[in-house]
Amino acid sequence: MPVVNHDTLARRLAMMLVKLNQGESLEPKALAQEFNVNVRTIQRDLRERFSYLPMEQFHGKYRLNPAFLGKLNFKDFENFAGLAGVNGLFPVLSDGFLRERLDTRMQSGLLVKGHHYEDLQGKEHGFQLLEQAIAAHRTIEFEYSVAEGSKCYAAEPYKLINNKGIWYLAAKHRDKLKTFSFSKMNRLMLGTSVFTPDPAVNVQLVAEDGVWVSNTPIEIVLQINKAAAGYFRRRKLVANQKIERELADGGLILSAQVGHVNQVLPIVRYWIPNIQIISPEGLQEDLEKTLRSYLNLPL
Repeated sequence: MPVVNHDTLARRLAMMLVKLNQGESLEPKALAQEFNVNVRTIQRDLRERFSYLPMEQFHGKYRLNPAFLGKLNFKDFENFAGLAGVNGLFPVLSDGFLRERLDTRMQSGLLVKGHHYEDLQGKEHGFQLLEQAIAAHRTIEFEYSVAEGSKCYAAEPYKLINNKGIWYLAAKHRDKLKTFSFSKMNRLMLGTSVFTPDPAVNVQLVAEDGVWVSNTPIEIVLQINKAAAGYFRRRKLVANQKIERELADGGLILSAQVGHVNQVLPIVRYWIPNIQIISPEGLQEDLEKTLRSYLNLPL
């Protein structure tokens, strides 16, 4: 899988925006050489990341519609920052801050290491089809790869969500909100009907930290000891985590509303022995049984 450096991505998109705003025609091959990426990456930038711009294609080059030249503003930079996943990366995102980031003298002081991103080459058509279906509120049909083979689904698509470098589709299937890994979706087709989106679903998806969604969330309560507490204070290591109490010994009591216990269990295993499940009752005991069983596996 290719590694994407968020600082490099943000700089590339920002420089391309500047070129477009100045009236330049962008040729994918030349940009690929300038930014040291492959041509497909540039084409994805132009066709997907800049899809909200009034672009024109002429003799293999891309340019901004002349009527919009010089009119890109801070909101456009905010839009691309959201798509690039960097809008929460820096302490502030302002017009002046962005101008400084484009100054090569200021860039040398920054090194951003982001997530590893799955390689979706060859699935561009499916990604675009989902974007179109979401925008037009069209149903979709697809096959989904599972351990036993594949299953057929008809669903109402709401959002494409990138979580830790992996793309997921949030969609309603038989009136239940579910998430599907995009890379496991095959034979995607637009359905024959249109649906009326539920505004509450979009609110839920924006509020949700992870990709597990459920109409009946589970509350998990965790106790974090002093050695690990600082990491949980700095950022949310558990989806939707909330610090309920600071303990006298420097530890924490956390709560989290999750769609499935598997949102939490991998984190608990990672932080053993510095974390313990307080509730739901019995979950800590189930975890310990699993660990004992693992440790007794024959070599």
